[in-house]
Amino acid sequence: MSNVEAEPAEVTCTSTPGGVEVLGPRDVPLGGPRAMTVRRTLPQKQRSLIGAWCFCDHYGPDEVSMDVAPHPHTGLQTVSWLFTGEIEHRDSLGVHAHVRPGELNLMTGGHGIAHSEVSTPSSTVLHGVQLWLALPDAHRDAPRDFQHHAPPAVEVDGAAVRVFLGSLAGSTSPVRTFTPLLGAEVVLPAGSKLTLDVDPAFEHGVLLDTGDVAVGETPLRPGDLGYVGTGRSTLTLSSAEGARIVLLGGEPFGEEIVMWWNFVGRTHDEIVVFRDEWQAGADRFGRVEGYPGDRLPAPPLPGGRLRPRGNPA
Repeated sequence: MSNVEAEPAEVTCTSTPGGVEVLGPRDVPLGGPRAMTVRRTLPQKQRSLIGAWCFCDHYGPDEVSMDVAPHPHTGLQTVSWLFTGEIEHRDSLGVHAHVRPGELNLMTGGHGIAHSEVSTPSSTVLHGVQLWLALPDAHRDAPRDFQHHAPPAVEVDGAAVRVFLGSLAGSTSPVRTFTPLLGAEVVLPAGSKLTLDVDPAFEHGVLLDTGDVAVGETPLRPGDLGYVGTGRSTLTLSSAEGARIVLLGGEPFGEEIVMWWNFVGRTHDEIVVFRDEWQAGADRFGRVEGYPGDRLPAPPLPGGRLRPRGNPA
């Protein structure tokens, strides 16, 4: 997906181990034909990354259509996960696929890729999350790639768990990643308390989609992202009325990144090159075939050099 803000902020991100905190969402209106508002929890001032997860937008359920024209990415992987609706994906690798509820589409745009996303005619309501993963320096120039996986639901103490990245509750995703990661959807029944064994080397984020949930003793509101630092071997989730969450995790990233518009890089000058190459139609990004329209132009860069922003000490 694309970050189609009219004036996207530049972000330099670092990740450091920490305790437990609640990251509230901020509403971000996205213009253009997509015309929808998302609830963004990453990045923000309190925390920029959770593992390699560097971008988290939560949207819907909204009666909207999506038509995001071809746009570029560098230095990241996009993770598409839907609860409701269907989206048609086309990219410059030549992949033509659909994003459906309960099915993972992971696209790698290391050296450079372009893609488009259009909701299907039957999709009157869209509801899901848009997630990005930062690629580590050793792999941030990785070639284009696309992986699809429909994880089975496994039952754990009455909860339904779908693991789309990494391993949890005896279920392991076959999808390849460049850093140790976890991504899962968990549906909790009413009156439940679930304790999951997790990797103590990971930091975790619990995004509440619907219902009510407490992480340990800390309650979340819908749209909140509950952050849990490293050093914990279990994660306890409880719900009075039932809930659906997205659980994210990973080893602290340990690198600084600069993120602006749809690019992840390391320096201001690198971001400038990426933007100029996209505007010039360079081979770095390739061409998306089959989309009936023009590609998205890059917004203007902010005045001055892109400055670092990182997690507070």
